[in-house]
Amino acid sequence: MSEITTKNDENVSLLENSPPLYHSKHVEYVETLASKLEGSFEGALTNHLKLGGVYWSVTTMCLLLDNDMEKVDERMGLFSSKQDSPSIIDWIGTCFDDESGGFGGDTGQDGHITYTLYAILILAMANRLDMIPVERVVKFISSLQQADGSFVGDSHGEVDTRFSYCGLASLSILDRLDAVNVEDAASYVKNCRNMETGGFGSCVGAESHAGQVFCCVAALSIAKQLEPDDVLLWWLSERQCDSGGLNGRSEKQADVCYSWWILSSLSILGCTDYISKEKLASFILKAQDPDDGGIADRPEDMADVFHTFFGIAGLSLLGLFEKSKTGKIVGDIDPIYAIPSVVVQRLKLPGQVIVRNGQTKENRLQQYSTLM
Repeated sequence: MSEITTKNDENVSLLENSPPLYHSKHVEYVETLASKLEGSFEGALTNHLKLGGVYWSVTTMCLLLDNDMEKVDERMGLFSSKQDSPSIIDWIGTCFDDESGGFGGDTGQDGHITYTLYAILILAMANRLDMIPVERVVKFISSLQQADGSFVGDSHGEVDTRFSYCGLASLSILDRLDAVNVEDAASYVKNCRNMETGGFGSCVGAESHAGQVFCCVAALSIAKQLEPDDVLLWWLSERQCDSGGLNGRSEKQADVCYSWWILSSLSILGCTDYISKEKLASFILKAQDPDDGGIADRPEDMADVFHTFFGIAGLSLLGLFEKSKTGKIVGDIDPIYAIPSVVVQRLKLPGQVIVRNGQTKENRLQQYSTLM
């Protein structure tokens, strides 16, 4: 990989023979996204995902602006109102569902464990965890743990290992892991491992999927119950396609989002060198929109904020973002909690990572306990 240089004031060259990172274009894309969705057909269809979209947007902006929260606020209205709209943190307060004690996807929606985690993550980045009614949220999350250690998402009762991660990550940030049975939670996650692939599914016996692997590996990391697993590492490394991108399971197309799901897992397990980093970085960079900013699921497709977040996060995990000659940098993301590493370090969040013999522990992982 080449040394980082800048082509001009807007673009940062990361790799030879690949497009530059359209840094300023991505900042503008995220900044203007809310106004484009307001009142649109697309906005109406994705209303139930609004809090998720805000999390992806805020985290992307924090990474692109190296966690300069004044600049993030200026661009997005994180703390202050913008264009007659409430600030993001004030709007999050309206997403709290007083009946359940959790957060919903938008104002007036039912509480759900996924959106509760999104709200907690955004407020953690904003350093405003004091806005959370902690005891009510803890009661909501703990009520979702089942007798076998699994978690449901809400009162409708769907069980999914995604919710195991959401529950443990949320309680870890709130410093209330004592409110659930962590041992049973970890045991259930381990039971969702498939022996033939080493991968994890959404529940016991379900097909291995890279997104579920992240949720399970990160949940076990928070529970400090990781185990070395060469079969899983082999399966994860096989997810790299000829294009350089990663897919989520066998016989599927490569997709930029798996740059996060798989790289984060490999980072926690101490094996990011099991894939070609340069080929993956090139795949992500080719999926950018050079005109309007944003990153798509794969080259030539339309950009969206979901893949923009995972693309930037993937490039961060690849270690491509060093200080450029103009001083423009992009922050590190934490592979366990999916927020900037500086936030995780400020909160002193717990976790466990594996460091292989002869390897050096990444700076972003220094605070975590180590399994050799």
